[in-house]
Amino acid sequence: MDKAIKKKKWTTKKVLSIAGAAALAAFILYLLFFRDTSSRLYVDQDKMTIATVEQGHFQEFIPVDGVVQPIVTIHIDAAFGGRVEELYVRDGAILEEGDKILRLSNMQLEMSYMQQESQALEVLDRYQNTRLSLERNMFQLQRELAQLEYRLDIAEKDHVRKKSFYEKDVISEEEYENAERDYHFARQNYNLGLKTLQHDSLYMATQMDQINESIDRVQDNIRMLHANLDNLIIRAPISGRLSAFNAERGETKTTGENLGQMDVLDGYKLRARIDERYINRTFVGQIATLNYGGESYDLEISKIYSNITGGAFEVDLEFNGSEPEGIRRGQTIQLRLQFSGVAEALIIPRGGFYQTTGGNWIYVVDPAGSQATKRQIRIGRQNIHHYEVLEGLEPGERVVVSSYDSYGDRDRLIFR
Repeated sequence: MDKAIKKKKWTTKKVLSIAGAAALAAFILYLLFFRDTSSRLYVDQDKMTIATVEQGHFQEFIPVDGVVQPIVTIHIDAAFGGRVEELYVRDGAILEEGDKILRLSNMQLEMSYMQQESQALEVLDRYQNTRLSLERNMFQLQRELAQLEYRLDIAEKDHVRKKSFYEKDVISEEEYENAERDYHFARQNYNLGLKTLQHDSLYMATQMDQINESIDRVQDNIRMLHANLDNLIIRAPISGRLSAFNAERGETKTTGENLGQMDVLDGYKLRARIDERYINRTFVGQIATLNYGGESYDLEISKIYSNITGGAFEVDLEFNGSEPEGIRRGQTIQLRLQFSGVAEALIIPRGGFYQTTGGNWIYVVDPAGSQATKRQIRIGRQNIHHYEVLEGLEPGERVVVSSYDSYGDRDRLIFR
């Protein structure tokens, strides 16, 4: 009798089929969810610069070039044009205020001033004659009043005397009445003369004030003419050293032309050009440091010139305390202009990576040192040596700070 053969539930073929399907599903899941899809680039580690993130001292500053200038400079300009007739000094001379530098001649100007002076003197002479006439009239009125007062005194005494005689019947009534009439007449003449003098005195005083004012104005004009002519002689406006002076006899100088300048020898300042990006962060009193001859010197901004030319603006800086020995006018010296004090911060060295990333990300080297991965960071302040890191890095981590120009935008750098 035949025996029924029981069919196996898990055959080798079935097991292999299920295993193959599971492996295929696992591979698909790996491709979809677990495979490393980041872009990578193989690079030579010895061709890049790797630095360590540090917690250290940080100060924000920028280097600027300052040109040495005298602490005070006064420009010398020609008030009037003319021909150089005489030179009293040469460039570089040490002068006192008021010392002569050169003399100009201007025949047209001198002739014009001579005519104006003659006219002014004629007007002055008329005013003075008018004043003299008024004074004489005043003296005449005073003299006439004195005579009236004299006559009044005689008539008054005669009237008193004859009144006494009349009361004693020594003289006639007619003689007394004549004396009384003469007295009243003299009194009226005196009062009228006094009123006339008072009236004319007020009028003459007003005229005299006006004439005196006019005389003063004419005299001021004459003095101004003389002063203007004196401007043809150029003098030192202050005590100091004459510089940038270049004139020769026979040359013609125009009105307003710069003839040179006077430099005060009491000290020096530096004039620096600063990038216009920093104009809103620059202020009077801001500190800068200068290293010269192995010594450090402090300066502060004393003046800011707000006009921007060539993408930069200028500032004047003066020394706080002592000045370096041996600096000369026109010398260029590098300064450090400070924008903050020294503080603790997370820092990394400056490098070419910033030009590519703008400080938004950086390659961070893994602990094994075999590769570097892109990481988002945030850069704060900077100086010529370091960047301040605000977010994204920890002290002790190593980062690639050299240029990224040849890396493209790869997510990972594999070291060879």
